[in-house]
Amino acid sequence: VVANRSIMEGTSNVLLASGGDGAISSRRDLLGATGLRSLGGGSLVDLDAHVHPSISRRLLSPIADRNSSAETSSTASVEDEDCDKMEVEPTEEPVVDTESKLYSWGRGEQSLHDDSDDRIPTTGRDDKRRNAQLMQVSSRLQSKSILHCACAAHHSVCSTSRGTLYAVGRNVRGCVDPGAREGDVVSRPVLLDCVGHVRVAQVSCGYDHTAVLSSNGSVLTWGSNLHGQLGHRVNGMNKVQSTDFQGPTNCRPTGMVLGMGRKASSIACGTNYTLVLTQHMSLLACGIPAIAGHRDADKWGMPQEIPSLVGLPLLGMSAGDGHAAVVTAHGTAFIWGENRNGCCARDFPNTLTLPLPVKAPSASSQSGHGRMSDDTAIQHVACGLEHTIFVARSGDLLVCGSNCGGQLGIDVSKLQSTSKIVSLQHPKGGKFVSAEAGNRHSLVLDSAGDVWVTNANGLTCIIEGRTVLAIAAGGDGNCIAIASSSAGSATLQRQFSMEMPEDTKSFVDAVDGLLEEMESDESSKQHAGHEIAKRSQELLQHPPVLNLILNPVKLEAIFERILCAGDVATRQTIANAIERGLKLGLESLRGSRMIYPEAVRCLLSYIKFFSIRRDEEIVFDVRGEAIFLFCDTILGIPFEGYRALHDFATNLYPRNLFVKMLVRPLLLTLNACLKVTTDENEVQHFEPSRQAVPVIVAVLSWLHAMAEEANLAEPADFYSDGVSEINVESLFEDLYNMKKASPHEKSKHFYLCAHPFLLSPGCKRNLLQMESQVEMFKAMMGGVSYDASLSQIKVDPFYCLEIEREHLVEQTLEKIKQADPKDIRKRLRVSFKGEEGLDAGGVTKEFFQLLSEELFDVHSGLWSNKYGDDINWFNADNTWDKQGYELIGVLFGLALYNSVLLDVRFPLAMYRKILGLPLGLEDIMDEELRRGLKQLLDYSGDDVEDIFCLTFELTWMEMGEERRLELKPDGANIPVTNDNREEYVLRYVRWVLVDSVQTQWESFQTGLMRVMEDSSLDLFQPEELELLVVGTPELDFAALEANTKYEGGYDKDSNVVKNFWKFIKDATQETQVKLLKFAAASTKAPIGGLGKMNFIIQRAGPDSPNLPTSHTCFNT
Repeated sequence: VVANRSIMEGTSNVLLASGGDGAISSRRDLLGATGLRSLGGGSLVDLDAHVHPSISRRLLSPIADRNSSAETSSTASVEDEDCDKMEVEPTEEPVVDTESKLYSWGRGEQSLHDDSDDRIPTTGRDDKRRNAQLMQVSSRLQSKSILHCACAAHHSVCSTSRGTLYAVGRNVRGCVDPGAREGDVVSRPVLLDCVGHVRVAQVSCGYDHTAVLSSNGSVLTWGSNLHGQLGHRVNGMNKVQSTDFQGPTNCRPTGMVLGMGRKASSIACGTNYTLVLTQHMSLLACGIPAIAGHRDADKWGMPQEIPSLVGLPLLGMSAGDGHAAVVTAHGTAFIWGENRNGCCARDFPNTLTLPLPVKAPSASSQSGHGRMSDDTAIQHVACGLEHTIFVARSGDLLVCGSNCGGQLGIDVSKLQSTSKIVSLQHPKGGKFVSAEAGNRHSLVLDSAGDVWVTNANGLTCIIEGRTVLAIAAGGDGNCIAIASSSAGSATLQRQFSMEMPEDTKSFVDAVDGLLEEMESDESSKQHAGHEIAKRSQELLQHPPVLNLILNPVKLEAIFERILCAGDVATRQTIANAIERGLKLGLESLRGSRMIYPEAVRCLLSYIKFFSIRRDEEIVFDVRGEAIFLFCDTILGIPFEGYRALHDFATNLYPRNLFVKMLVRPLLLTLNACLKVTTDENEVQHFEPSRQAVPVIVAVLSWLHAMAEEANLAEPADFYSDGVSEINVESLFEDLYNMKKASPHEKSKHFYLCAHPFLLSPGCKRNLLQMESQVEMFKAMMGGVSYDASLSQIKVDPFYCLEIEREHLVEQTLEKIKQADPKDIRKRLRVSFKGEEGLDAGGVTKEFFQLLSEELFDVHSGLWSNKYGDDINWFNADNTWDKQGYELIGVLFGLALYNSVLLDVRFPLAMYRKILGLPLGLEDIMDEELRRGLKQLLDYSGDDVEDIFCLTFELTWMEMGEERRLELKPDGANIPVTNDNREEYVLRYVRWVLVDSVQTQWESFQTGLMRVMEDSSLDLFQPEELELLVVGTPELDFAALEANTKYEGGYDKDSNVVKNFWKFIKDATQETQVKLLKFAAASTKAPIGGLGKMNFIIQRAGPDSPNLPTSHTCFNT
């Protein structure tokens, strides 16, 4: 791809691409932000914030319209139509040409120098002036302003600034003029009338075929179609095998079948194949299978995208003899085809059927997030017969392949061939900007406009001081150079308009302007809204263009404004356009093999557009087709694509944007898909988009795993309101079916409860409560008996505990020890001997509150006192009371089973152990120990053994006696070094959290499972389970006030009620906690906070003199 040196305001430029058999290059390649500023592109200085600095495609060519109005042609692209059926562009008034100088050398009958003589310039130090005179074309084409040219093994072609085409050479299979005889030699350039009805903007030559790009974006090809290289539709192909078929030769100029809506921006012809780069940065290929891939019979010869290149933002390409290469906007080169002499930059295989990225010569080449550093980022590539030349943004050449004729620019005596990339710097310290390759020679252009040619001795400057703007090379020694006739001129003036695509910078600026127009001008709102909708759809339906936007912050900012722009009608128009754009863009990715980072970026960008607000006024993706297509696409990409998406999401999206741009839009869509409406007949109706729920959840599962790994989100960020609003009976049915399903059934069916990260803690609590109620019912029915004396069935639904307060712990432990396991799983009912009252929940709460104070006292001997009074952790020295730990486990399970809060201070490591999750260094309770082990891991020196002086043996003092423990056999004699310190930390942590308390833990776990066996505790995260067990210490009495109900004649405006809440809000936290304990028998709020607690203030009577009383079972 080539670019201007001086940016011309208001011009419309054409993309150029290189081709090995016939190609042209310019020295005005974009080299990044620095290059742009030096070339006058000051308006693009801030482009790096959201678009790569090398991709403003209106600045990519040394060719500019003479008429600065930049009006584009309205002629439609042509598909599968003969030349004489194409729409003829209007003839323009004659304009005096701005002449360019044309230099040509090589084989006489195949070159543009207007005679049959071979012109071979010499390479002596004093021969440059003589060479310039020898090579300059001074006859027929001298008076023409040449715009573009190409040369190959048998022929050369060029186009003028008026869009006319000249050709010269041997007419092999009609490559020059299909109307002429086979093998005829056209020794002087002739005007080709068969394409005279189109404006030719670019040309390219293959071995025996020719292609031209017209100003309206269509491509005409002619010559040999033996291998389908012309891209013409061939009838009757479904009746033959595509591998055996050969197409016709001497074909007339006919429009290549590009596909609906596609327009070309550049072309490149190789030997028996053709490459087309579209205006929206995708690549089409037709011809030999080694390049274009295998085709079904009915698609033989039809241009198609190469699956692994789909989605890549391609800016340049090159077609060699048997191999081809492309360059992306971010500086990555991909190469494939026949790997002769290592021309594909690798030793093997002999043929690359899949385009592979060119490996950077150094490990430091990757600058991050898909971009390459300037020393290895590629801006141009040229493919020859058996060699390849890459031009880096730094101005160096990176070469590989055969060097039998010095075509790599290296002395033949020093190198015959190389499959490793070799870097070459400019001999004079300058910068190379483009290169072209023939069979065994290469032509290179530098930023000063000097031309360098390769020979057996290396690189030699052959044209100096002539302001060369473009070069071409092909065949055996054929070369062309186009120079400006005006000193200092950096453009070739085109006398017709060329339609060009809009780049992302223009898109961003245009949308910003339209949004400001909508906000300031009431009369233009509708027009601006339609224009925004059009541009949004255009961006979304072309993934390669969307992949240019690197900065998610910029994407978030502009599309947040777009999604809120205008009135309801405008937002609906924009929503409709976004939906169409999403569908078209995602459809274009079907059948692709997205394995490269630069291709998959768009999938993350697409997610943001599902955050459109859906309500009664805005309709978006009602049937779920767009979201289903998106999720199906992202779930179908190969592992390499997943890895690239993972890297982008974790590196480019900070914590806040990860949730806002990736998680919330999918949750919003999931909630919309799960929405249920009930009509007047109480019949439920589900959304048509409900079919997309499984795939949305699958993508959210992937994001959740990523967030856990990289700590990018909190568990609450994934809670779905739509899931929480599903009635608990339906969710429990889903949970029940999942638990009883076989592994095979689980793989075939979707279960929402298999993804518990979507369920809020309150939703999980409700499921666990319902599960406990079902188990209680089963236990109750298991104890049913028939009393014959009374002739009735006896059912005892409760497990009753009658306890004396004075012997609370001893009697409780004894009764639980003696209890039948089936009875324990009934509903618990507690009573205190000598006290009246029916346990409706309040007595049970008090019972567990009193037990907690005694059983979980760190001075009881069951718990370690190493960590203070605020942490309950097993006492590793207590090996005599296994039964005690087991009974504590039973009580802990009973509290969970009966939905009662406990006043226990377990560390998070305990809940991780209960859930069977792995433990790590962060779970160590001893802060000093944790800090020391982390320092050991983080130490950057190579003298760990000398500095820390540790072995795999632990020592500590216990009751005045030194204790020792080896972490591995003979650990006392194994020093901790740089190499084994991770093993040391791993074994140390395992001993502290697992091995040292294994006996106590197993007893506790046995008791817990007596009650909670087969329960669904695995639905919970450790933090959620802790919340379920102990509640939350955050007491929001304002939320409690808002949720309070009033009975007995009180309401929220009663004076007593007002005074009550005033007292509570002004009270100390200690007083507030006492009130909560008095009314609800708990010092903590349940899951969801006090706003989720049922709280009642009831009048005791019209004239009661009593102090307030409470019914803790009803929180009254």
